[in-house]
Amino acid sequence: MARSVTVNLAESPLSWLRARGHVTARHYDAGEALRRDYELAQLPPRVTMQWDAPPQGKSARKSGGRAPRGLDPGEAQLMAQRRFEAAMAALGPGLEDIAWRVLCAGEGLRVAEGALGWPARAGKLVLVIALDRLADHYRLPG
Repeated sequence: MARSVTVNLAESPLSWLRARGHVTARHYDAGEALRRDYELAQLPPRVTMQWDAPPQGKSARKSGGRAPRGLDPGEAQLMAQRRFEAAMAALGPGLEDIAWRVLCAGEGLRVAEGALGWPARAGKLVLVIALDRLADHYRLPG
């Protein structure tokens, strides 16, 4: 008997875990903070040249977390990169791998576990530990 599965490609692995009660709101906020810094630092690899100009003006600052007031886009990018690097350093070896794969690269837990050579279901436990450490690093209320 064949089964079909509907997948929301716009849903991140962290959103999926949150929606099913596998991570807390604090964990989710910590993971989103890391992902936001990763995106603002423009660290994701690009497949092609970016031809569009960065948004300018007040509305650009409100949407998508572009340059905060008083910072030009280059300064905002540098600040985000520094925050990202500090967060990854706070995670340390062992935790930074799973955090980057799931939170930044958007890999599912099964894919991340396979890439890291971990047994099934180990990724969720290690990811929760990483999210706890990230929440502490970002000083999120407990």
